[in-house]
Amino acid sequence: MSDRSSLSHQPTELSERELEIIELVAKGLTNQEIGETLMISKRTVDNHVSNVFTKTGAKNRVALLNWAMDHGKICRDGFNCCNLPPDED
Repeated sequence: MSDRSSLSHQPTELSERELEIIELVAKGLTNQEIGETLMISKRTVDNHVSNVFTKTGAKNRVALLNWAMDHGKICRDGFNCCNLPPDED
């Protein structure tokens, strides 16, 4: 059984901040860079990332991004974008 299939059955409630963290992880930012972007401490980001790993069952950032793609939480190159609100940039 792959990691992806074992994660897919877990119901997960993520906060808006946790979803922001996932989007920034998907952009390749480090926890320090995420903290600077969101104007919060790196330690707070560390806690959010840890909570997201726990809630999703992901063991690392790659597994987290696979989970997020599978569940329509992030958009990548036009894939899964229909599940996301339009950019407001």
